[in-house]
Amino acid sequence: MTLRTRLTLLYTMLLSGLLLLLALALLTVMQTSLLGSVDADLRDKYGQYTYLAERLGIRPYSVTNPFSAGETPLIFSEIRRTYPDYRVQFESLLGEDVSELALRAAGSARDRQLLLSELRMAADQVRQTPSVDPNAPIHLTDAELLRLLQNPDHQLLLTAPVKEVGRAAVPTRVLVTLAPFAYGRNFDGTSKEVATIVYFGRGLEETAQTLATLRTIVLVIFLIGAGTAAAGAYLLAGQALRPLRMVKRAADRIGGQTLAVRVPEPQTGDEVQSLAHALNQMLDRLEGSFEVQRRFTSDASHELRTPVTAIQGHASYLLRRSSPSEQQRESLNIIKNESERLTSLISSLLELARSDSGVLHLRRQPVLSLLLLQDIARELAPLAQAAGSELIAEGQDVALEADPDRIKQVVINLVSNALKVGSAHIRLHSTLEPMLPKGVPGLRLSVQDDGPGIATEHLERLFDRFYRVEESRSRDQGGAGLGLAIVRGIVDAHGGRIWIESEVGRGTTVYVWLPLGNLPDLDDDVA
Repeated sequence: MTLRTRLTLLYTMLLSGLLLLLALALLTVMQTSLLGSVDADLRDKYGQYTYLAERLGIRPYSVTNPFSAGETPLIFSEIRRTYPDYRVQFESLLGEDVSELALRAAGSARDRQLLLSELRMAADQVRQTPSVDPNAPIHLTDAELLRLLQNPDHQLLLTAPVKEVGRAAVPTRVLVTLAPFAYGRNFDGTSKEVATIVYFGRGLEETAQTLATLRTIVLVIFLIGAGTAAAGAYLLAGQALRPLRMVKRAADRIGGQTLAVRVPEPQTGDEVQSLAHALNQMLDRLEGSFEVQRRFTSDASHELRTPVTAIQGHASYLLRRSSPSEQQRESLNIIKNESERLTSLISSLLELARSDSGVLHLRRQPVLSLLLLQDIARELAPLAQAAGSELIAEGQDVALEADPDRIKQVVINLVSNALKVGSAHIRLHSTLEPMLPKGVPGLRLSVQDDGPGIATEHLERLFDRFYRVEESRSRDQGGAGLGLAIVRGIVDAHGGRIWIESEVGRGTTVYVWLPLGNLPDLDDDVA
């Protein structure tokens, strides 16, 4: 996962969390506000209901005569007509006094339990349900009933499902009040009062619908906000990381031959600018170190070439023109062979020094790949026969623009390595192949042998200078471990790529991919 993606996810999660908190706060406030409005409306309508109850002369329930046969429907009808959207239920507690009930509710647990039992028995006998299904009346739990009795204003607000006759139960906000109701006058002119529990409720369908609509709106706003936050975070992260990407692209172009290139230093005044400045300072130091190393290699190689050539010449002269003893001849041959090896090593070092300094000159010209491989096979045929090997060149004849001498040097070096390890069959192959994933057309050359193969742990280091898989065998065969490094330098100079595939006991295949380059249009030449 890229840094830009991680930053986008982080910013989106933070902003989404903030939006979610705001949405929850808004829904909570709206729900509280709506319920507060319902509660205020219930209290207002309850005050009106008490006036209506006194005006209608609602009397307490009586077992022998609850209401006269003609009086009950009229009173209930008047309640339903006056409060069509409200649910009303009341329970007259005959013989009870509100203040006395409150005192008993503050007593011991046993007293409270006895009080609750008495109240429930009385309520079941005197319950009247003008607009509530009598088969499904509103019931208070013990805890709710105690709260009603102990509350100083003897009121309780709760939400419960309430059922009307012939309708399904709906969530209802219910105001429960314990109050003395007047139902007539005594002989001395005082009012007759009885403690009554009045349930005055209002359905929450509209409130629930309003909250559902609000939740939908908030959800849509949240999704739009989260999407906008993600898009904005992605763009802002990309803008913030743009200088870093520029530094990365510049750093990717820097190699052993391009140490003079520097990464851009964005004038942002932040850590990215500090990083770019530190990288450029490091590149300055690396360039200086590489320059010293190249200069030393080149100077030392030039200085060593003359004395080594003189040693080789004198050893050859003594072998040809004098009559040394057998022991002297062996010493002279050792001197001659070692001087030849040093000459080859010096030439390789000079070649690498030129490659490192970027002065490896290529004489590019049109080349036919198969024809070049066949020429190399004919040239190396005597050497292959002497080693008991078979050398075959095959494949497509692909035209490309390259330096034929350098490409020949690459293939000869690879074939020589195959011969040194005792390969019986060596196959040179040429084919047209695009370089994926960019799809650039190019030529793929391969040198395949059936030698002992190379272990996987050595493959990554084969192109390192002076690296040899088997030190003793390479030293006996004269190898200095520079051949593949020179080969890679030539391939890199052509803008190509080289890689090795090998398996112990089954042989090795070296692949070289080269771009076709700018070839002339043969049709125009013919015209």
